[in-house]
Amino acid sequence: MKHLLLTGLVGLAGTLTCLGQASRLKDANTLCWFVYAGDHQIAKKWAIHTEFQGRRVDWVQQPQQLLSRLGFVRTLTERVELSGGYTYFQSYRYGNYPEVMGRVEPENRLYEDISLKDQLGSLGLTHRLRLEQRWLGSRDQSGQGAVQEWEYQNRIRYQLSLEFPLQGKTIEDKEWYLNAFDELFIGFGRNVNDNVFNQNRLSSGLGYQFTNNAKLELNYLYQIRQHADPDPASSRSVVELNSGIWVNVLYNLDFTKKQ
Repeated sequence: MKHLLLTGLVGLAGTLTCLGQASRLKDANTLCWFVYAGDHQIAKKWAIHTEFQGRRVDWVQQPQQLLSRLGFVRTLTERVELSGGYTYFQSYRYGNYPEVMGRVEPENRLYEDISLKDQLGSLGLTHRLRLEQRWLGSRDQSGQGAVQEWEYQNRIRYQLSLEFPLQGKTIEDKEWYLNAFDELFIGFGRNVNDNVFNQNRLSSGLGYQFTNNAKLELNYLYQIRQHADPDPASSRSVVELNSGIWVNVLYNLDFTKKQ
């Protein structure tokens, strides 16, 4: 409980600090995020992670970001997993104070994380700590043509997620459950500038387990996101206060089973 309280206080402190500075420009966007993720078993303790996210704003009218992720998952114990891999990310121009110069800018990432599962009665908890090495591409002042420069950044992320069954003490096939998570993003190292507090995501909603390998979740999502650079016109910092829906499809395959 001390660990959970400390994590919550850190996230709250970052959020209040971000919101408490009156000189910052605030930009609110309506989000629609569609996510697919799956861990596909290839050996007793090894799996391949696949993930795709399509993120849009203004109720799906405009693109916001695209994400594709591929990695490996290593199970150490029933409670502990390690994983790592590669992520390709695209950011589009959106909002009242866009960061992207042109229509779209790319980003390449490597990531490594550790996940720890806990059970408190019927409540399932998962702690995930992730490190990211990021290469952010930028184009010329016109925003056109090829990428002119790649800027390197480091980021650390901590996520606490919860699942609670609505039918019985455990989540079984063809049953509903509640889910929620909070994730804090912190930048560190060179090229971070004023973006140490990068963002925070808070989400909760309803899930349905079709089978042990297939789930569907519909969540409300609230995102606080700090821009790395100030608004060019006013030289004021920009914080996004975004909210909307998160549709999450989880589907795992087991390639170790004989047909």
